[in-house]
Amino acid sequence: MERFLSNAVNRIDAKGRVSVPAQFRSVLQLKGLSDLYALQSIDMPAIDAGGMDLLEKYEEKIALDDPFLRSSDDMSIFCHGDGAFFKVDGSGRLQVTDFIREHTGIKDQIAFVGRGQFFQMWDPEQFADHRAQVRARLLEKRNQDAGKQAS
Repeated sequence: MERFLSNAVNRIDAKGRVSVPAQFRSVLQLKGLSDLYALQSIDMPAIDAGGMDLLEKYEEKIALDDPFLRSSDDMSIFCHGDGAFFKVDGSGRLQVTDFIREHTGIKDQIAFVGRGQFFQMWDPEQFADHRAQVRARLLEKRNQDAGKQAS
């Protein structure tokens, strides 16, 4: 399996490290990744993390934009200025830095959330709230779509 699926909560140890969940480590291993590219999610209190393909996706968007437009500068600030590289150690742990904590509010646990080609790191309580909101929006959309089909 080459996708980040499911979610898991792991505790941060006394040295400020957290173990990446085994199912995510297996994807990293399949992709040959020991370094992660991470950036602060633009609309959620989460860190997006993945391989170089995540960074390349954003750089492709920048390359298509006019370099003199503000949108190009904004995108560069987002993916370069708000980005960082993290090393996963031989035991499958990564250091929980201020870069992660300040954007997410993470304290002593991290919720790892699969997003297909990348994963996110969340404060577990904030993720639980966000997941409930997502499910409510999807249910509302499903009910609206069912109403349209019945008409």
